[in-house]
Amino acid sequence: MEQLPITKQGYAALKKELERLKTIERPENIKAIEVARAHGDLSENAEYHAAKERQSFLEGRIGEISYKIGNARIIDPETVPKDSVRFASRVLLENLDSEEKIEYMIVGPDEADIKQGKISVSSPVGVAILGKKPGEEAIVQAPGGKRLYEIIDIL
Repeated sequence: MEQLPITKQGYAALKKELERLKTIERPENIKAIEVARAHGDLSENAEYHAAKERQSFLEGRIGEISYKIGNARIIDPETVPKDSVRFASRVLLENLDSEEKIEYMIVGPDEADIKQGKISVSSPVGVAILGKKPGEEAIVQAPGGKRLYEIIDIL
């Protein structure tokens, strides 16, 4: 069984989304299908087809989240060793070209939010710095070209 690393906050967010999909969005969609059916001829009923597409999306998302929750391996950032960059590490980086310092937390794809300083472990920066120790450099293959970062500290 594949285990999917996730932080406690990410796990809670997935649980909340699953609950919302099951208790609010799914019932609303069922009502929309019923209303559209009442309009008669289903073959040319755009509302019905849109509601059925939405139903398909919702069921797919519910299945995806249920899988992730069922296979989640919750990682507490407070317990992650600070000797090298790992999942759930908070890292202080310096862009060696611009001398700009930036702090990131390494999280799973579902938790990534650049505005909150959370980057995916599978992002170009995440891939480049994973396993690195403070003082080491990492070359990031970014869409705009290569960038060189130094790992200043693991917080």
